[in-house]
Amino acid sequence: MARRTSSHHDPRHRDAEAKLGDAPRIERYNSPKTKHTDENAPIVFSAALFVGAFLVVCGAGLALTGGIDIWIICTAIAVAVLAIFTVRIAPEWEKVVILRFGNYSRTVGPGIYLTIPFLDHIALRADQRVMLTGFGAEETLTADLVPINVDAAVFWIVWDAKKACLEVEDYYDSVAMAAQTALRDAIGRKDVADVAMRRVQLDEELRRAIEEKTSAWGVSILFVEIRDIVIPKDLQQSMAAEAKAERERDARVVLAEVEKDIAAMLLEATELYRQDEMAFKLRQMHLVNESMKDSKSSLVVPTAYADGFTDLGEK
Repeated sequence: MARRTSSHHDPRHRDAEAKLGDAPRIERYNSPKTKHTDENAPIVFSAALFVGAFLVVCGAGLALTGGIDIWIICTAIAVAVLAIFTVRIAPEWEKVVILRFGNYSRTVGPGIYLTIPFLDHIALRADQRVMLTGFGAEETLTADLVPINVDAAVFWIVWDAKKACLEVEDYYDSVAMAAQTALRDAIGRKDVADVAMRRVQLDEELRRAIEEKTSAWGVSILFVEIRDIVIPKDLQQSMAAEAKAERERDARVVLAEVEKDIAAMLLEATELYRQDEMAFKLRQMHLVNESMKDSKSSLVVPTAYADGFTDLGEK
């Protein structure tokens, strides 16, 4: 029997998985478009409402006619179905946009709300919690023609469910596309050094640019954060060498300035010693004293220093 080889043992498959796993995908952190938080609550509520309405109608029919026939059961089912299409609930964080005959009727929620069966239509359930959308720009050229990869995240909230329903087809994907476009435009206007060193200014610029587009959709941008900036490795080496050269240049400039200050101080001291010979003699004695203070060895004093001591003693 021929033995099948698993695709997991294929080197090409493993390499592809490794590349896919190593690739930074900010989109994996996106808030889901379809909510799963307590998704069974409306179903449980509708089921309980159906059973309750059915039992109430059957009880009323039993009380009025003294029995239950097929007409009472059919009526109870019809009333129960109408009840679940009339009485609905919305979570605390949700706003519901309702259309009537295709026209905007009202925005309701959270809590219990009523709709007219077959006339009212739920057009949108807008989640009004803070949403997260990750976006990025791959191989985007900066103003100095450097290709870089940038990952960012935008935090936003729907403040007007009516506009989010009527002004844009899909506000969730529209926010992601507007954010990505704004990021590419901002990168194209800046040098790579500005992108790497001025993230705070870039975050605020992106927030304003995205807000300008999304405010008409009832979406408010809270803040934008640059998550990662990837610069080509060869360019990183060049930038590191340039930064090192600049630091060495700055160090040499500082050293030259210090030497200049020292030379000026020595020149001033020379003028003082030239005007006052006694001060120069005292300076000689001070230097000798400092050299012998912490040393236990013998010191041979040159003739010039000895003559200086003799002259100083005679004076």
